[in-house]
Amino acid sequence: MSARQVRFKQVDVFSEAPFKGNPLAVVFDADGLTDEQMQAIARWTNLSETTFICAPTQPGADYRVRIFTIAYELPFAGHPTLGTAHALLESGYRPRQPGRLVQQCGVGLVEIALRDDGSMAFAAPPARIEPLGADDQRALKAALGGAEIDFGDIEPCCLDNGTPWLAVGVDSPSTCISIGFDPVGVSRIVQKVGMTGLALYARHAPDGPATLEVRCIVIDSDYSIYEDPVTGSANAGLASLFAARGRRPGARYTVRQGTAIGREGRVTVDYDAEGGIWVGGRTTTIVDGTFRLF
Repeated sequence: MSARQVRFKQVDVFSEAPFKGNPLAVVFDADGLTDEQMQAIARWTNLSETTFICAPTQPGADYRVRIFTIAYELPFAGHPTLGTAHALLESGYRPRQPGRLVQQCGVGLVEIALRDDGSMAFAAPPARIEPLGADDQRALKAALGGAEIDFGDIEPCCLDNGTPWLAVGVDSPSTCISIGFDPVGVSRIVQKVGMTGLALYARHAPDGPATLEVRCIVIDSDYSIYEDPVTGSANAGLASLFAARGRRPGARYTVRQGTAIGREGRVTVDYDAEGGIWVGGRTTTIVDGTFRLF
Protein backbone atom coordinates (compact mmCIF):
# COMPACT_ATOMS: atom_id res chain seq x y z
CA MET A 1 0.00 0.00 0.00
CA SER A 2 1.42 3.40 -0.97
CA ALA A 3 2.20 5.96 1.70
CA ARG A 4 -0.19 8.85 2.19
CA GLN A 5 1.07 12.25 1.03
CA VAL A 6 -0.13 15.63 2.28
CA ARG A 7 0.81 19.20 1.47
CA PHE A 8 3.73 20.63 3.39
CA LYS A 9 5.41 24.02 3.69
CA GLN A 10 8.38 25.35 5.62
CA VAL A 11 7.97 29.03 6.41
CA ASP A 12 10.36 31.69 7.70
CA VAL A 13 8.55 33.93 10.21
CA PHE A 14 9.23 37.42 11.58
CA SER A 15 11.81 38.52 9.04
CA GLU A 16 11.91 40.58 5.87
CA ALA A 17 14.81 38.48 4.52
CA PRO A 18 14.67 34.69 3.90
CA PHE A 19 16.65 32.54 6.36
CA LYS A 20 16.84 35.38 8.91
CA GLY A 21 13.66 34.67 10.92
CA ASN A 22 12.30 31.64 12.76
CA PRO A 23 11.52 28.54 10.65
CA LEU A 24 8.26 26.63 10.99
CA ALA A 25 7.10 23.35 9.46
CA VAL A 26 3.41 23.23 8.46
CA VAL A 27 1.59 19.97 7.66
CA PHE A 28 -1.82 20.24 5.97
CA ASP A 29 -4.80 17.86 6.09
CA ALA A 30 -3.77 16.47 9.47
CA ASP A 31 -7.16 15.32 10.80
CA GLY A 32 -6.31 11.66 10.29
CA LEU A 33 -3.07 11.81 12.29
CA THR A 34 -2.84 10.61 15.87
CA ASP A 35 -1.13 12.60 18.61
CA GLU A 36 1.74 10.12 18.48
CA GLN A 37 2.16 10.58 14.74
CA MET A 38 2.17 14.36 15.04
CA GLN A 39 4.79 14.18 17.77
CA ALA A 40 6.93 11.83 15.68
CA ILE A 41 6.78 14.21 12.71
CA ALA A 42 7.66 17.20 14.88
CA ARG A 43 10.59 15.30 16.37
CA TRP A 44 11.79 14.44 12.85
CA THR A 45 11.57 17.98 11.45
CA ASN A 46 13.72 19.00 14.45
CA LEU A 47 12.46 22.59 14.39
CA SER A 48 11.34 24.52 17.45
CA GLU A 49 7.72 23.96 16.34
CA THR A 50 5.77 22.03 13.72
CA THR A 51 2.09 22.76 13.15
CA PHE A 52 -0.74 20.58 11.87
CA ILE A 53 -3.76 22.11 10.14
CA CYS A 54 -7.08 20.44 10.98
CA ALA A 55 -10.76 21.17 10.42
CA PRO A 56 -12.15 23.54 13.09
CA THR A 57 -14.48 22.27 15.81
CA GLN A 58 -15.51 25.68 17.22
CA PRO A 59 -18.02 28.02 15.54
CA GLY A 60 -16.39 31.00 13.87
CA ALA A 61 -12.97 29.41 13.40
CA ASP A 62 -11.39 29.19 9.95
CA TYR A 63 -9.17 26.28 10.96
CA ARG A 64 -7.76 24.42 13.93
CA VAL A 65 -4.03 24.16 14.53
CA ARG A 66 -2.05 21.73 16.68
CA ILE A 67 1.39 23.02 17.69
CA PHE A 68 4.17 20.58 18.63
CA THR A 69 7.75 21.10 19.75
CA ILE A 70 10.13 18.17 19.39
CA ALA A 71 8.99 16.97 22.84
CA TYR A 72 5.43 18.11 23.58
CA GLU A 73 2.33 19.99 22.38
CA LEU A 74 1.82 23.71 23.06
CA PRO A 75 -1.57 25.39 23.52
CA PHE A 76 -0.31 28.53 21.78
CA ALA A 77 2.84 29.99 20.23
CA GLY A 78 3.37 33.16 18.23
CA HIS A 79 5.53 32.35 15.22
CA PRO A 80 3.55 29.12 14.54
CA THR A 81 0.36 31.20 14.52
CA LEU A 82 1.58 33.60 11.81
CA GLY A 83 3.45 30.91 9.88
CA THR A 84 0.44 28.59 9.74
CA ALA A 85 -1.86 31.43 8.66
CA HIS A 86 0.61 32.35 5.89
CA ALA A 87 0.82 28.76 4.64
CA LEU A 88 -2.96 28.35 4.65
CA LEU A 89 -3.58 31.56 2.71
CA GLU A 90 -0.84 30.73 0.20
CA SER A 91 -2.50 27.36 -0.42
CA GLY A 92 -5.57 29.17 -1.76
CA TYR A 93 -7.78 29.29 1.32
CA ARG A 94 -10.24 32.19 1.41
CA PRO A 95 -11.03 33.56 4.89
CA ARG A 96 -14.60 33.49 6.15
CA GLN A 97 -14.23 37.22 6.90
CA PRO A 98 -12.22 39.43 4.50
CA GLY A 99 -8.96 40.62 6.03
CA ARG A 100 -9.26 38.30 9.05
CA LEU A 101 -8.50 34.71 9.98
CA VAL A 102 -9.67 33.04 13.18
CA GLN A 103 -7.41 30.27 14.45
CA GLN A 104 -8.61 27.64 16.89
CA CYS A 105 -5.86 26.35 19.18
CA GLY A 106 -5.28 25.24 22.75
CA VAL A 107 -5.97 28.68 24.27
CA GLY A 108 -9.18 29.11 22.28
CA LEU A 109 -9.82 31.37 19.28
CA VAL A 110 -7.04 33.71 18.14
CA GLU A 111 -7.77 36.42 15.60
CA ILE A 112 -5.22 37.22 12.87
CA ALA A 113 -5.30 40.48 10.92
CA LEU A 114 -4.15 40.48 7.28
CA ARG A 115 -2.51 43.83 6.63
CA ASP A 116 -2.36 45.78 3.37
CA ASP A 117 1.45 45.71 3.34
CA GLY A 118 1.48 41.89 3.21
CA SER A 119 2.33 41.36 6.87
CA MET A 120 0.06 39.74 9.47
CA ALA A 121 -0.55 40.25 13.18
CA PHE A 122 -2.22 38.09 15.82
CA ALA A 123 -4.31 39.30 18.74
CA ALA A 124 -2.27 38.42 21.82
CA PRO A 125 -4.05 36.04 24.22
CA PRO A 126 -4.39 37.29 27.81
CA ALA A 127 -1.22 36.79 29.85
CA ARG A 128 -0.94 35.82 33.49
CA ILE A 129 1.67 38.07 35.13
CA GLU A 130 3.35 37.15 38.41
CA PRO A 131 6.39 38.99 39.80
CA LEU A 132 9.40 36.89 40.71
CA GLY A 133 9.94 36.67 44.48
CA ALA A 134 12.72 38.66 46.14
CA ASP A 135 14.89 35.62 46.92
CA ASP A 136 14.58 34.34 43.35
CA GLN A 137 15.38 37.82 42.02
CA ARG A 138 18.64 37.84 43.97
CA ALA A 139 19.53 34.35 42.76
CA LEU A 140 18.68 35.29 39.17
CA LYS A 141 20.79 38.44 39.32
CA ALA A 142 23.77 36.41 40.57
CA ALA A 143 23.24 33.79 37.83
CA LEU A 144 23.18 36.56 35.19
CA GLY A 145 26.48 38.07 36.24
CA GLY A 146 25.79 40.04 39.39
CA ALA A 147 26.40 43.72 39.94
CA GLU A 148 26.35 44.89 36.31
CA ILE A 149 22.80 43.60 35.82
CA ASP A 150 20.12 46.25 36.30
CA PHE A 151 16.52 45.02 36.16
CA GLY A 152 15.31 48.59 35.63
CA ASP A 153 11.83 49.85 36.54
CA ILE A 154 10.01 46.52 36.02
CA GLU A 155 10.91 43.59 38.25
CA PRO A 156 11.44 40.16 36.62
CA CYS A 157 8.02 38.58 36.03
CA CYS A 158 6.61 35.23 35.04
CA LEU A 159 4.41 35.64 31.94
CA ASP A 160 2.07 32.93 30.66
CA ASN A 161 -0.19 33.31 27.60
CA GLY A 162 0.05 29.66 26.60
CA THR A 163 3.85 29.61 26.46
CA PRO A 164 5.44 30.65 29.79
CA TRP A 165 8.45 33.00 29.88
CA LEU A 166 10.43 34.64 32.67
CA ALA A 167 10.73 38.27 31.50
CA VAL A 168 13.93 40.03 32.56
CA GLY A 169 14.84 43.61 31.70
CA VAL A 170 18.53 44.52 31.45
CA ASP A 171 20.31 47.86 31.22
CA SER A 172 21.20 48.02 27.51
CA PRO A 173 20.89 46.23 24.15
CA SER A 174 24.61 45.37 24.28
CA THR A 175 24.09 43.62 27.63
CA CYS A 176 21.08 41.78 26.21
CA ILE A 177 23.10 40.53 23.21
CA SER A 178 26.36 39.64 24.95
CA ILE A 179 25.28 38.63 28.45
CA GLY A 180 27.05 35.65 29.94
CA PHE A 181 25.26 33.58 32.55
CA ASP A 182 25.52 30.54 34.75
CA PRO A 183 23.39 27.98 32.87
CA VAL A 184 22.78 25.77 35.90
CA GLY A 185 21.82 28.69 38.12
CA VAL A 186 19.47 30.17 35.54
CA SER A 187 17.97 26.75 34.75
CA ARG A 188 17.18 26.08 38.38
CA ILE A 189 15.28 29.34 38.74
CA VAL A 190 13.41 29.00 35.44
CA GLN A 191 12.34 25.46 36.23
CA LYS A 192 11.44 26.32 39.82
CA VAL A 193 8.88 28.86 38.64
CA GLY A 194 7.62 26.66 35.78
CA MET A 195 8.73 28.79 32.85
CA THR A 196 10.00 27.82 29.38
CA GLY A 197 13.02 30.09 29.54
CA LEU A 198 14.24 33.68 29.80
CA ALA A 199 12.89 36.55 27.73
CA LEU A 200 15.60 39.21 28.07
CA TYR A 201 14.83 42.72 26.86
CA ALA A 202 16.34 46.21 26.74
CA ARG A 203 15.36 49.52 25.17
CA HIS A 204 17.31 50.97 22.25
CA ALA A 205 18.10 54.66 21.94
CA PRO A 206 15.48 56.68 20.00
CA ASP A 207 17.63 56.52 16.84
CA GLY A 208 18.34 52.78 17.23
CA PRO A 209 17.42 49.93 14.84
CA ALA A 210 14.25 49.14 16.84
CA THR A 211 12.47 50.16 20.03
CA LEU A 212 13.50 47.02 21.92
CA GLU A 213 16.17 44.35 21.74
CA VAL A 214 14.82 40.95 22.79
CA ARG A 215 16.58 37.65 23.34
CA CYS A 216 14.83 34.39 24.31
CA ILE A 217 16.82 31.59 25.95
CA VAL A 218 14.96 28.27 26.09
CA ILE A 219 15.79 25.88 28.93
CA ASP A 220 14.68 22.24 28.64
CA SER A 221 13.99 19.91 31.55
CA ASP A 222 17.44 18.30 31.19
CA TYR A 223 19.09 21.75 31.55
CA SER A 224 19.98 21.88 27.85
CA ILE A 225 19.84 25.45 26.55
CA TYR A 226 19.27 26.96 23.12
CA GLU A 227 18.24 30.35 21.75
CA ASP A 228 14.95 30.90 19.96
CA PRO A 229 15.52 33.14 16.91
CA VAL A 230 12.29 35.21 17.08
CA THR A 231 9.48 34.62 19.56
CA GLY A 232 5.89 35.77 19.15
CA SER A 233 4.58 34.50 22.48
CA ALA A 234 7.35 36.19 24.47
CA ASN A 235 6.86 39.50 22.65
CA ALA A 236 3.11 39.26 23.25
CA GLY A 237 3.74 38.62 26.94
CA LEU A 238 6.17 41.52 27.19
CA ALA A 239 3.63 43.84 25.57
CA SER A 240 1.08 42.74 28.19
CA LEU A 241 3.61 43.36 30.96
CA PHE A 242 4.42 46.87 29.73
CA ALA A 243 0.72 47.73 29.57
CA ALA A 244 0.06 46.34 33.05
CA ARG A 245 2.96 48.32 34.54
CA GLY A 246 2.17 51.57 32.69
CA ARG A 247 5.41 51.32 30.69
CA ARG A 248 4.15 51.00 27.11
CA PRO A 249 6.92 52.10 24.70
CA GLY A 250 4.25 53.74 22.54
CA ALA A 251 1.02 52.91 20.73
CA ARG A 252 3.22 51.05 18.25
CA TYR A 253 6.77 49.82 18.72
CA THR A 254 9.26 47.51 17.03
CA VAL A 255 11.46 44.68 18.25
CA ARG A 256 14.75 43.32 16.98
CA GLN A 257 15.49 39.71 17.97
CA GLY A 258 18.01 37.02 17.02
CA THR A 259 21.00 39.36 16.74
CA ALA A 260 23.24 37.19 18.93
CA ILE A 261 22.79 34.17 16.62
CA GLY A 262 23.00 35.92 13.25
CA ARG A 263 19.27 36.34 12.61
CA GLU A 264 17.43 39.54 11.75
CA GLY A 265 14.06 39.10 13.39
CA ARG A 266 11.65 42.02 13.24
CA VAL A 267 8.42 42.17 15.24
CA THR A 268 5.82 44.94 15.42
CA VAL A 269 3.59 45.48 18.45
CA ASP A 270 0.45 47.61 18.35
CA TYR A 271 -1.92 48.59 21.17
CA ASP A 272 -5.40 49.26 19.83
CA ALA A 273 -7.97 51.70 21.20
CA GLU A 274 -9.80 48.92 23.06
CA GLY A 275 -6.67 47.75 24.89
CA GLY A 276 -5.94 44.84 22.59
CA ILE A 277 -2.38 43.88 21.67
CA TRP A 278 -1.40 42.89 18.13
CA VAL A 279 1.92 41.17 17.41
CA GLY A 280 2.95 41.15 13.78
CA GLY A 281 5.61 40.54 11.17
CA ARG A 282 6.37 39.24 7.72
CA THR A 283 6.49 35.62 6.57
CA THR A 284 8.16 33.87 3.62
CA THR A 285 7.75 30.35 2.24
CA ILE A 286 11.09 28.57 1.89
CA VAL A 287 10.03 24.96 1.13
CA ASP A 288 6.83 24.00 -0.68
CA GLY A 289 5.84 20.45 -1.56
CA THR A 290 4.42 17.27 -0.08
CA PHE A 291 5.09 15.30 3.08
CA ARG A 292 5.22 11.51 2.89
CA LEU A 293 3.36 10.04 5.83
CA PHE A 294 3.16 6.57 7.30
